[in-house]
Amino acid sequence: MRRRLGEGVSLAEQAIERAIAVVTDWQGREIVYEPVPGGISNPNWRVHVGGAPHSFFVKIPGEGTEMFIDRRTANEAGRKAHAAGVGARIVDFFPETGIEVSEFVDGLRTSTNADFLDPVVRFNGLRALKAFNDSAPLSERKTTFDMIDEHFQQVLMLGGEFPTDFGWLNARYREARAALEASGLDLAPCMNDTLAGNFLLYADSRVMLVDFEYASTNDRAAELALWFSEMCFSPAVEAELIEEYYGRADQAVLARVSLFKALVDLKWSTWAMVQNEVSRLDFDFFKYGFWKHMRARFVMNDPRWPEWLKAV
Repeated sequence: MRRRLGEGVSLAEQAIERAIAVVTDWQGREIVYEPVPGGISNPNWRVHVGGAPHSFFVKIPGEGTEMFIDRRTANEAGRKAHAAGVGARIVDFFPETGIEVSEFVDGLRTSTNADFLDPVVRFNGLRALKAFNDSAPLSERKTTFDMIDEHFQQVLMLGGEFPTDFGWLNARYREARAALEASGLDLAPCMNDTLAGNFLLYADSRVMLVDFEYASTNDRAAELALWFSEMCFSPAVEAELIEEYYGRADQAVLARVSLFKALVDLKWSTWAMVQNEVSRLDFDFFKYGFWKHMRARFVMNDPRWPEWLKAV
C-alpha cells in the first residue's frame, strides 16, 4: 500500500518515515513510499520523491541482523558492484543506523530459478558474479568457515535449535574445512547470498546484482557453490559454468565446489535457526533451516565425499 509521508501507522511504516526524514536532499519535498516484498532479513521500501528523476530503494536493517551483517561492508560491496557495472548506484548511507539508499532502477524484473534455464541468462549471471568477484578485496574477510562458527555460537547463546545429528554434521564440516584450508583459499569479494531474487534482469537478458549485506572476502568456490545449489543446476551445467569462470573444470575445482555446497547449506541452515529466535519478519525460518540441513546432509552423504576431500 502506498502512503504519503506522515500517514504511517504500523511500526514498519513509522520506521521508514524516520529514515526518510534524515535524508537531507528529500526534506521539504513531496514523498510517497511503498513496501518492496521479498526480503527475509530486512524491511525494504520504494520511495518516490517529488522532482527526482527516479525513485529510490531504501533498506532498513531487520531486527537482530547486526548479529551477522556488517552494514559498512555491505555498503562497500554495493559500491564495488556499481563500479564493476553490475550493481545499482548507492545514493546515501547512514553508518550509525545501517540504513542504505540506492537508485531504484526501472525496467528490470526480479529473476526466478526458471529464468536460469535459459543459457543466455545463466552465463550473464555468471559474468556478473565474476565481475564483482574480480574486484579488489573487501575490507572484511569472513569466510564460510567463519560464518558457520559464528552461527553455531549464536544458536548456543540464544538457546536455539540444533538438529539431532549435529555431531555428525559438525564432523563432516570439520573434515571438509581441514581439506579446503590445506589446499589454500582463493579469496575474493563474494556476495554470499545468490538467491534468484538477488539477480535482476533487463529486457535483453543482462543481469544486475542486488543485496550485498552478507558480502565479504571469501572463497570464490563458495560463491559458485551457493549459486549452483540455489539454482539446482545439473552437473553438466555446473561443469560448463565452472569452465567459463575458471578457464578449466578439473577434478580439484569440481571437488572444491562440491564440498562448499554442503558447507554453505550448513551455514544458511544455522543462520535460519538464529533468525528463528530473533527475527520479527513473517517468515518460517525453522522450516527454511530444516530444508537447508537436509540439503547439507544430502551432499555429505554422497559416496564421492571421501574422493572430494582428497581431490581438493
